[in-house]
Amino acid sequence: MTDEQIKREALGALHKFFGYQSFYPVQWQVIDHVMHGHDAVVLMPTGGGKSMCYQIPALIKDGCAIVVSPLLALMKDQVDALVDAAVPAAAVNSQQSDSENRAVIEQAYQGHVKLIYISPEKLLADMDTWSRQLRVSLIAIDEAHCISQWGHDFRPEYAKLSQVKARFPDVPLLALTATADRLTRDDIRRQLHIDQARVFETSFDRPNITLNVVSESAARQKLSRIVRFISRHQGESGIIYCLSRKTTETVAEHLRKLGMNAAAFHAMMPTEHKLAVQRDFINDEVPIICATVAFGMGINKSNVRWVIHYNMPQNIERYYQEIGRAGRDGLPAEALMFYSYSDVITLTNFARESGQSRVNMEKLHRMQQFCESTVCRRRILLNYFDEAFDHDCHHCDVCSDPPERIDGTILAQKALSAIMRTGQQAGMTMIVDILKGASKAELAQAGYHLLKTYGAGRDLTFRQWNAYMLQMLQMGLFRIAYDENNHLKVTDYGQKVLYDRTGQVRVMLSKFDPRTFEQRQVQKKQQQTILPTKEQVDKELFEQLRLTRLALARAQGVPPYLIFSDKVLTVMAQEKPTTFAEFSVMYGVGEAKAQRYWRPFTDTIRRYNDSR
Repeated sequence: MTDEQIKREALGALHKFFGYQSFYPVQWQVIDHVMHGHDAVVLMPTGGGKSMCYQIPALIKDGCAIVVSPLLALMKDQVDALVDAAVPAAAVNSQQSDSENRAVIEQAYQGHVKLIYISPEKLLADMDTWSRQLRVSLIAIDEAHCISQWGHDFRPEYAKLSQVKARFPDVPLLALTATADRLTRDDIRRQLHIDQARVFETSFDRPNITLNVVSESAARQKLSRIVRFISRHQGESGIIYCLSRKTTETVAEHLRKLGMNAAAFHAMMPTEHKLAVQRDFINDEVPIICATVAFGMGINKSNVRWVIHYNMPQNIERYYQEIGRAGRDGLPAEALMFYSYSDVITLTNFARESGQSRVNMEKLHRMQQFCESTVCRRRILLNYFDEAFDHDCHHCDVCSDPPERIDGTILAQKALSAIMRTGQQAGMTMIVDILKGASKAELAQAGYHLLKTYGAGRDLTFRQWNAYMLQMLQMGLFRIAYDENNHLKVTDYGQKVLYDRTGQVRVMLSKFDPRTFEQRQVQKKQQQTILPTKEQVDKELFEQLRLTRLALARAQGVPPYLIFSDKVLTVMAQEKPTTFAEFSVMYGVGEAKAQRYWRPFTDTIRRYNDSR
């Protein structure tokens, strides 16, 4: 086909099967590249349209496309959606009988199937037969980060896909993922033997998602905040990710007791039950899912409005992937994560016992730094994925309550100069030692004591330099080359800062705070939990609540303060709960009193609101 014919047929298939009139620019570039027989690595955020990059070529090329997918749920969702759009697609997997799988393959041989979704194990088991008998139009490997030891979800069965290119040398191969840093994407090409493949990527930024991290470990406080959070999102779909199966069930049960429509989802549930929960969520029958990480991959539900992480994820890739399940329609969405050292301890044990302990420990460390950081969270996320982002987003908790800032341009230039003068062959600790003018044998042996920047930062302590260097890393001034002994590499943004002669490029850093993260969080909580005074609430509402309390006390023959103290009424007058769920998690309200008193007090507040 000519270029004009390719474009015409691609747009025709797009409109016929999916109802769209045009491609995103990168989508069309990938499709055109594949239609000319070339390999590609595609990096697009969740909801960015990755699947169209192989579905459209599959529809207009002769033969059948093979799509490798890691999860049965992902396969089912994709195939169901395609079949519903009249696309001839099918799956070959272990949930189907041998006769069903044989029937699908026979249909493909006869040219009646354009896309086959398959697990890596199934593809490898029958690859010889398929390469001889099936006309394969292209091979797409979804969630391709699973093939890399540097990927956040490395799977041994994916590593064997290195055989695919040798078996299908003339078939275009696409590797697609939403979460891969520079190291992972380079490793994907190497592992799949497509070193010359072109890399296509779009922005990882999801500006419609508000990012918040809260330091909290106590279950009661977490649940209280979750209930208040969901009350602000009444009627909206959301996912609560938990570290353990037990927690998913506990949280879901707690929410159900408060009248919220919630369900648990985890790997040990019967397959039929899991599919039912997934179906109810997709169909808006159950808006709240409390799940382990097994839930959500590949589910194309556009109206998820929020994601809560009950526990800290084990790496930034997983965090980014999971929050990306919210706001896929581009409308405002919210992500809330609870962070505690108990999570770090648990995840550290997991990482050390994993087959990739060194890699997983590094990624866990970066996740912990993300949680404790005073740098704009969106800057950290995007720079982690090597996307330059040199300004604050004003759409995260750090930007909403920013720390004191200082002009750190000179500090940054000193650090960047030290990195460059070592030939970018030193790690973080060595660079700080150079700046401090430390007397260490390994420093002298490398000749770093002769550098112009040796001792250029003696005026700061080691703790200060470590804190500021971490901020520079998170802001994208340099990156860590994990495959080169953790040496620091200056980025394009860092070079722009280092070599600026105009004075226009400034680097603003958070002023060093000698307190530990725990000490800062304790003070922050104390400030947040200061109870409101009567002057800060509506005095008329407070008085009506007091009269409600008095009537209840007289009916029971008890002193009013035994029902609720004035302090509790003050909070009630400020927060104005109107439902049992909101009332039950208020300051000073236990389970028994919530059941006994929620209706008279919320009725009073509702009548007051109606009269305004």
